[in-house]
Amino acid sequence: MASDITLLLHELSAGNTAARDRLYTALYPELKRLARSHLAGHAPMTLEPAALIHEVWLKSAGPTPKEAALHRAQFFAHASKVMRSVIVDHLRERNADKRGAGAQVTLSTTALEQLAPPDVLQLNDVMQLLERADGRAHQVVEMRFFGGLELEEIAELLDVSVPTIKRDWRKARAFLFEALQA
Repeated sequence: MASDITLLLHELSAGNTAARDRLYTALYPELKRLARSHLAGHAPMTLEPAALIHEVWLKSAGPTPKEAALHRAQFFAHASKVMRSVIVDHLRERNADKRGAGAQVTLSTTALEQLAPPDVLQLNDVMQLLERADGRAHQVVEMRFFGGLELEEIAELLDVSVPTIKRDWRKARAFLFEALQA
């Protein structure tokens, strides 16, 4: 399945527009699972998983996929980032209307579970701080936490060793834990 998706992404980037429909059909179940994961734990939202999937599709696969998303793992890392961005934009718009309603998101890492669930907008701000402080650690969180990729997949995509990714993951979790406590 993963190699089929990679093959379809390559075909689409080579200009085979027929691959777009086959790719959408192949990706939809995984994108739906990812969208539900992103929306889980939020305050009641008017945003549906299907809306997130369509937004990802428009921003990621459009007529041709983003140049950086030619492999399944890269596509899902990018899709996860787009979903988080759409949710943040949606919540900002909603909070502007309600003046500070503040939706919650639940983090699943052990160290972070000790905290009260952070506000999605606060989490986004902390992720931006992490990106400025350590770009690779930020990528690891994006791919691992938001994209659901395994450490080995991330190491391959970033072309570094698995122990390096493990160190980045520990460093990023500590950074997020500290920043979210403040």
